[in-house]
Amino acid sequence: MRQLALAGMVALALCACGREPASGTEQRSPAGTGGSVAAGPADPAPVPVALDDVMERDPRYLIGISYPPVARAHPGLARLLQAYAAAARAELMQAVEGLGDTKPPMPYDLSLAFTELVATPQVVAVAADGSSYTGGAHGNPLVARFTWLPESKERLTAAKLVPTGAGWQVVSAYVREQLATDLSQRVEAAGYPPDERAQLLEGGLQMIDQGTTPEPANFDQFEPVLDGDGRITALRFVFPPYQVGPYSDGTQYAEVPARVLLPVVAPGYRHLFQGG
Repeated sequence: MRQLALAGMVALALCACGREPASGTEQRSPAGTGGSVAAGPADPAPVPVALDDVMERDPRYLIGISYPPVARAHPGLARLLQAYAAAARAELMQAVEGLGDTKPPMPYDLSLAFTELVATPQVVAVAADGSSYTGGAHGNPLVARFTWLPESKERLTAAKLVPTGAGWQVVSAYVREQLATDLSQRVEAAGYPPDERAQLLEGGLQMIDQGTTPEPANFDQFEPVLDGDGRITALRFVFPPYQVGPYSDGTQYAEVPARVLLPVVAPGYRHLFQGG
């Protein structure tokens, strides 16, 4: 799917800028020399990243990208957002180049908005939502979430958060039950005949099972839900269209409370959670 292609294009950039080096820390000596060397002067503050909104118009395509002010205060986060937007734009332009001099019936289109979800001294979260249209009945949805930890200057990913397979079994089971309940309620409310209802439930549950296998990659899009003290009370996992349901179902969500997550969260991140 185009969503997976976009993820592959940004993977290297995300690995490179998912964590900023700490300043003023001990520096290790080169491999094989033994020992360590004293830290030098503190590194200069990270250079701010220019995040400029984008609006491009051409007879063949339109591009609109907007960034939230909060990202400009965190250079590492800003680079992550830039990398995601650049990959989405590159994919659109590849399709545009394939047109040659032909003007499509409807202009190709990239619409991408980054919005602030959470901003505290401990946790910053940004949502990326939009679509990329390169022909066909509808655009390809773009859905991503970025959770940044200002104190350690790193992106909090699913793999870091829950480091064990047993932990993902717990999360997966909780999410599957919630999504299955939501599906059952939607199908029941729609008033389908019994046979059609059974088919829809069977197909929907199969998609949920496939999209929520206990692997970090299936849960890397999440939004922290905070209490009044800035502690995480739950994670709202975000599933783009096609992952756990058809396009018509849109983006789906499943919220897992801190009490379920805490036993499986890596020790270094438990202080972020209520009760941790």
